[in-house]
This record gives sequence, C-alpha cells and structure tokens, in this order.
Amino acid sequence: MTAAALPNIPVLHSEWIKIRSSRAAMGSLTAVFLATAGITVLTAAAIGTAEEGALGDDRLLGAFYGVNFGQIAAVAFGTTAFAGEFRDGALRVSLTAVPNRTRLYLAKVAMITGLAFLIGQITGVVTFLAGQAFMGKYALGLDDPGALRAVFGSGVYLTLMALLAASLTALVRSGTLVMSLLIPFLLILPFVVGQVAGGAGQFMPDRAGQMVMRAATDGPLGPWTGLGVAALWSLPALAGGWLAVSRRAA
Repeated sequence: MTAAALPNIPVLHSEWIKIRSSRAAMGSLTAVFLATAGITVLTAAAIGTAEEGALGDDRLLGAFYGVNFGQIAAVAFGTTAFAGEFRDGALRVSLTAVPNRTRLYLAKVAMITGLAFLIGQITGVVTFLAGQAFMGKYALGLDDPGALRAVFGSGVYLTLMALLAASLTALVRSGTLVMSLLIPFLLILPFVVGQVAGGAGQFMPDRAGQMVMRAATDGPLGPWTGLGVAALWSLPALAGGWLAVSRRAA
C-alpha cells in the first residue's frame, strides 16, 4: 500500500455521491440517530423517574440505553454502504473510474468512517442530553464523572460497528449474509459465550466497546481498553476486506 493509493478528493466525492444516492444506506444512517436517541428518550420519559437506576444499575450506561438498537442500524449502514458495489457489476464500473483498487477501498472506508463518526457524535450528544432531561432528580450532567468520555465514546463505538459490518461485506460480498450473521453475533453470542466460557463474553465487540459508556468497571477491561478491544475486532476485518477487493475478480 503506497501513498499513491491513498484516496483523493475526487474519489472521496464519488463515494459520497454513491452513499447519498442509496436510500438504504442513508435510511440506515438516519436510523442510527433515531433508534439510539429516540428509544433512550422514550424509555427515560416512561420510567426514568420511577426509581434510581430505572434504566440499569450503571446510570451512565443507562443514559445510552438506545445504543443497543442504534448499533443494529450502524451495522445496516456499514453493510448497505458497501453492498451496492457487488450488485449488477457495479464494482467493474467503479474500477473503470478508479483502477487502483486500494484507493477505491480506502476511499469507501474513509467515507463510511466519516459519516458514521459524524452521526455517532451527534447521536451521543443528543441521546445523553435529551434522555437526561426526563430523568428528574436522577439525571446526570455533562460535568458528572465519565459523562463526556461516554458521549464521545458512544459515537466511536457506533462507528466501529459500522466499520466492522462494511469490511465484512467487502470480504464476503454479501450484505444479506453479513446482516444475518453479524446482528445475532452481536446480540446473542456474548450472552452464550459469557455463560459457558467464564466471562469471555466481555471480550466480544459489543460488550467490550460499551465499556466506554460505563461509569465503573470491575473486570479486566476499562473504558478505553474495552473500546480498543472492539477496534481490534474491526482491524482484521478491514484487512480481509482490502485483500478481497484487491485480489478477487470484479
């Protein structure tokens, strides 16, 4: 991989146009915000003042209750943003315009990362502030310990989920396959692994990544090391996606 293969402005712009023109990708990106912030606000408004810890024992993690649903939308965004290249020979057309496969891959990854990070950060701020507005005397503020870290980290976590989905889609060339496997993997497998393997479930990408939204941790992973473990799940997938796009026939 050389500097000559790095994305340039025209290629990045073309990737933006592709994503912007995809209803599925833009709908999924919008759903990241709506699912995370909307469900958190609705839940806080319904039961937030019932008792302390109504949204969970860890009040800071409870402030991002909707991220469990928003991560599904982030997976859908990463998947749909890349899956379009593998329908109806679209990849051959893209390679005609951008013959350097590494540049094409990096440009798409960069655009997915940028959009997911932007929406993730907006979602984190709105989710926290709007949700806590309904928590009454149990509300947390941005000046509470760990709050700013959790707001920023929630956006990074959603970005990592989108990247994991996008790179796996590049690897297997099927958005349907990735969504049908990755969503159960994130929602169900950590509970199963955690029960049968002595707590190994905490190293699964969702459990580890959501440590950054916790006020207190009592395991081997802290807020940032947990987020680092989530990133380590995405890095091999990114490398695998690059190899697949670089070497397989279009």
